[in-house]
Amino acid sequence: MKAEIKIIALGAILMAAGCTTSTTPNEKSMVAASPTSEWREDFGIAKRSLVTTGRNPYFILEPGFRLVLESESEKLVITVLDDTIDVAGVTTRVVEEREWKNRELIEVSRNFFAICKDAADVFYFGEDVDDYRNGQIVGHGGAWRAGSSDTKPGLIMPGSPKVGMKYFQEIAPGIAMDRAEVVSLKETLKTPAGTFDKCLKIREGSALKPHEKGFKIYAPGIGLIHDADLRLKEYGFIGK
Repeated sequence: MKAEIKIIALGAILMAAGCTTSTTPNEKSMVAASPTSEWREDFGIAKRSLVTTGRNPYFILEPGFRLVLESESEKLVITVLDDTIDVAGVTTRVVEEREWKNRELIEVSRNFFAICKDAADVFYFGEDVDDYRNGQIVGHGGAWRAGSSDTKPGLIMPGSPKVGMKYFQEIAPGIAMDRAEVVSLKETLKTPAGTFDKCLKIREGSALKPHEKGFKIYAPGIGLIHDADLRLKEYGFIGK
């Protein structure tokens, strides 16, 4: 998931608590993501009850759900597949992203996600990437998987985002170190698919390139609706 196209904690005491049965769903999600002055990279994954299907207000991880975003020269199609794959001992859901520029396919990635059953925090376990040129695979830039060497799962979407949350989305040193900060929960945006309000705005960047930043906007009940020049054109479940 490239930052230009594409997707915390209360503190050490709460982080140690993980997803326990002694807290409410909102409290549980705050264990993973809350306003902090530092970039959170430890989410207590080992204590999580992770599943391959579910949703939170800004992220739908259900097979068949699709988003189509377009600009004048680019197109991005995000599809939640029926496929699952084990990564770092966790069964994850595969989400495919296909990207075109000037009608030419430039990248296909298979992203691996799991959602906390209790907190609805969505975690990112890596991606396989095929870069294309003239219809041929020419590379695999940005590919990584949690559990190999010093790579770890990142947080792609908190279950209960709060302004000021700062967290790593990808933790693969030297390969992918994307991170995000929640900057607003009150955005309104007009897209070809409609006008959406009460949207989540996230500032994204990379620890590998700290001076490069971009923004994404997510609509409640839908997900990503704006990324750089891309805006939502279609959304929904395939065949419905």
